[in-house]
Amino acid sequence: MKSQVFIDYCSVRYPVETMLDRAKSFYGFMNSRRTVRDFAPDEIPDDLIRDILLAAGTAPSGANKQPWTFCVVRNPEIKREIRIAAEKEEYDNYHGRMPEEWLKDLEPLGTNWEKPFLEIAPALIVVFRKNYDILENGSGSKNYYVHESVGLACGILITAIHNAGLVALTHTPSPMNFLQTLLKRPQNEKPFLLIPIGFPEQNAKVPDIHRKKLEEIAIFY
Repeated sequence: MKSQVFIDYCSVRYPVETMLDRAKSFYGFMNSRRTVRDFAPDEIPDDLIRDILLAAGTAPSGANKQPWTFCVVRNPEIKREIRIAAEKEEYDNYHGRMPEEWLKDLEPLGTNWEKPFLEIAPALIVVFRKNYDILENGSGSKNYYVHESVGLACGILITAIHNAGLVALTHTPSPMNFLQTLLKRPQNEKPFLLIPIGFPEQNAKVPDIHRKKLEEIAIFY
């Protein structure tokens, strides 16, 4: 087995006051992030999407296998096919699959089975997880902690989208197997998350939600 080469880690140690300022500033910035369903059709520069995806690819992963594929969909015909397939699944969800408790929890947010944003947003990022890699000889190479790794990458992806001045929506139509078929992805890749991205519509509205307080989400021992 080839031994790993190690290099020096270059870091900056800030004064405590600077660290506190940076942490507070970053919290404020991230607290302004919202899920948006009202997209403008304006195009996004290719280089912007590339850098966002490169940022997502910096996420930690089990054994550094980086078990993700990011598919960027701009083609209007493919977006239309995705919307039709997603709305079919969502209609079934809202009309029998979802328990009443789930529907009641969604009611204040005003969501339903119709997903026009899948066509209006200038780009869709479809994230696939890879349980194993396919080597050049056709054999499989196992990946580790795949869900955790891809989840971390998606978190950085959403942060990078917000940092670039764009908005996004994390969409999880269930089941999502149609994405593998429509995008012709290999068997070792399974859909994980569908993220429309773009600029917000001029009069975009979001629910007036409130995030939990620190004492509700954290315990210090």
